[in-house]
Amino acid sequence: MANLKPNSAEARDVLFHLHSQTNPGRHAEVGPLIMARGEGVYVFDAQGKRYLEAMAGLWCTSLGFSNERLKAAAAAAYDKFGFYHSFNHKTPDVTIDLAEQLVAISPIPHAQAYFATSGSEATETMVKLAWVYHAARGHQAKRKIIARDRGFHGSTIVAASMCGLPRMHREYGLPLPGFLHTHCPDAYHGALPDETDEAFATRLADDLEAMIVAEGPDTIAAFIAEPINAGGGIVVPPQGYFAKIEAVLRRHDILVLADEVVCGFGRTGNWFGCQTVGMQPDMMALAKGLSSSYFPISAVLLGRPVRDALAEMNKAGELFGHGFTNSGHPVGAAVALETLRIYHEMDLVEHVRAMGTRLKTGLEAIANRSAIVGQVRGEGLMIGVELVADPATRAAFDPGLKVGARFDALALQNGLIIRAMGDTIGFCPPLIITAAEVDEILDLFARTLGQVETQVGDAQVRDAQVREAQVREAQLRPNPSQAAE
Repeated sequence: MANLKPNSAEARDVLFHLHSQTNPGRHAEVGPLIMARGEGVYVFDAQGKRYLEAMAGLWCTSLGFSNERLKAAAAAAYDKFGFYHSFNHKTPDVTIDLAEQLVAISPIPHAQAYFATSGSEATETMVKLAWVYHAARGHQAKRKIIARDRGFHGSTIVAASMCGLPRMHREYGLPLPGFLHTHCPDAYHGALPDETDEAFATRLADDLEAMIVAEGPDTIAAFIAEPINAGGGIVVPPQGYFAKIEAVLRRHDILVLADEVVCGFGRTGNWFGCQTVGMQPDMMALAKGLSSSYFPISAVLLGRPVRDALAEMNKAGELFGHGFTNSGHPVGAAVALETLRIYHEMDLVEHVRAMGTRLKTGLEAIANRSAIVGQVRGEGLMIGVELVADPATRAAFDPGLKVGARFDALALQNGLIIRAMGDTIGFCPPLIITAAEVDEILDLFARTLGQVETQVGDAQVRDAQVREAQVREAQLRPNPSQAAE
């Protein structure tokens, strides 16, 4: 903590606070960037500097950082009920209202809502329900879960096991046995030369079926996927991908689980990401946009076959053996209900489509003038810009250059908060963003990109000069065998 003022908030943070997804050693050196308040799509640090938060925090604050109606809804709910639970036939009245509203917009027919408090709890709940579904039908051995490379499904033990990101496994000896991973549908890097999107999707479906056959179809319970991979680099599957994947899964009686934690509630230009990509899930996990993260609440929507299996499993009078203390919390339910009302009033889907088109078109125009942008991809207000060394060959940068991290740091200096996923720059702004604020993102992105191009160019020149010097030194150095003679 040599660079931190003793007894400052930064120094106290390093001493007393363990941060998520943060390098502890580096954090001890540089300390935190302390945020003090929010206003619409902007946040302000402790020194008063303003940042345009182009990632909605952690893909979540869809209604911005200071929504008066959500604050009022929480206050009114606390005046009525500080807490109640949903165990043993009891429930807060507002929780029933929220369940009804979610079912009304659900793409899963005859759905029922189960509430939890985080996306990790929701995805993990879907796994347990999948196990119950198969066991109730006499298929107790169907327990393995197939996820995808570069997928993110949460941080608890089962949720992290489903992640297809090595950083979620390395420290913990994960994934657990029985959690498998198949290909990420990234055609930009995964397709063979001259392979069409349809052929690429067919090959991935064939590979999935080969995995299922090798493992034994009678051992596989479910397949989980984000409609669009978020933390894995905002990867949009090729058209028809999910239809081909689901045909394989249905042949082998394997449930389809949609992780809508990021994609849900308008983010991709439809109410749910599964509608954007043509996915037809048996269950779906919701969080983040459910309450614009003004309260920790999540949900699982489960279809009639899973509901029937639960009833069958407990037909002798046993209790459904699952639950969280704060499931269906009355304050969280009230905030989520108000969030849904605002979404409907603002014509959420049409607004996201319009602002998403403006953002993506603007990014593509900037990319066309850049020598290091390989691809702009995404749907709605969920867009990734991948930076590459050679757009013609799609060759990646030398990892030592840390291009994404450079961009992140320079963007922060410029007052723009993005998410660097390797060398892919992510944008997921609050859904209330205006046309003027989209244009501000584009201006700040273009400025930062120009700075990165200069820095990377200088670094590459320096590296080339070092390599040339090393070659010259090697050429001038006496040959050992000649020296011996």
